[in-house]
Amino acid sequence: MSRSERKWDHIRFALQKRQNSLPFFDDIKFIHQSLPDISVSDVRLDHKIGELSLSSPIFINAMTGGGGEKTYQINKELAMVASHMGLAMAVGSQMSALKDKSERFTYEIVRKENPKGILIANLGSEATVENAKAAIDMIEANALQIHLNVIQELTMPEGDRDFSGALKRIETIVEHVDVPVIVKEVGFGMAKETVQSLISVGVAAVDVGGAGGTDFAEIENKRREKALPFFHQWGIPTPVSIIEASTIHQSSIMCSGGFLSASDIAKGLAIGANAIGFAGHFLRILVENGIESLENEVESLHYELKLIMTALGAKSISDLQSAPLIISGETYHWLSQRDIDTKHYSQRSIK
Repeated sequence: MSRSERKWDHIRFALQKRQNSLPFFDDIKFIHQSLPDISVSDVRLDHKIGELSLSSPIFINAMTGGGGEKTYQINKELAMVASHMGLAMAVGSQMSALKDKSERFTYEIVRKENPKGILIANLGSEATVENAKAAIDMIEANALQIHLNVIQELTMPEGDRDFSGALKRIETIVEHVDVPVIVKEVGFGMAKETVQSLISVGVAAVDVGGAGGTDFAEIENKRREKALPFFHQWGIPTPVSIIEASTIHQSSIMCSGGFLSASDIAKGLAIGANAIGFAGHFLRILVENGIESLENEVESLHYELKLIMTALGAKSISDLQSAPLIISGETYHWLSQRDIDTKHYSQRSIK
């Protein structure tokens, strides 16, 4: 099977699976504020992640490219939405275009449609410095996302089997490119030890990509003659992974993996994320209902997030990250076993 055909397989199987809200988000509850003392008009959604200034905490996460005309059209429409709604956008892995120049157009379209927006290039951890610079130049990227997808590769029939030297390659890329480097997990979460290793080599931000969104082990198992069922339900749940990452000082945290609602977004930001990525949920709306419906969804998420922040007395994302909340259930149990104290979340206050 060609790389282009595999890219479309991923999109096709991802669209077949419906996402449900993560039960782990139910373990996080805000403490109600009867006197928030602000107006909806006071709330601002602009925020910063390191050197990147964002007009929204929502971004369009890596999905596709390199699959010919079909993926060109998806990236074109996603870039249009990003431009209209002021969202940052990451493209899918660009390695296919580096190996086959005829696929470059499926990525280059995002800069043509969004000439002033924040765009994030994307490669796997096998990439070289030369690959990284070429991917950045291809879309005039503001940042580079390096994805970690060990479980997907192990499940993929034609996937990689050697992951040695990845951290050193990432460090070398960080040292030789002129844009911030973000390292992203592809749907299986990051433990605090992984985040610490990445921050120690100069990575600007991590996207912890927790379990709960698109399950690439499940997708790759559909492409196998003999499935590997032990990789189903593998990984660290999204809220747990955010909190694990937030224990590492100086880490800027982006997150994706199962976000569906403004409530999910608010909780993700409140427990430590600085930006929330959407992939499968946005893709499904775009493919089934079109650009206008996706823009309406983004507008609704923005408005509903402002309502939640108003209820909590949070005028900014920074304020929201000080809102008091309670962590219970399986999330509390997991974090306790990992020796992470959750009590301080309940003692916080927005000053």
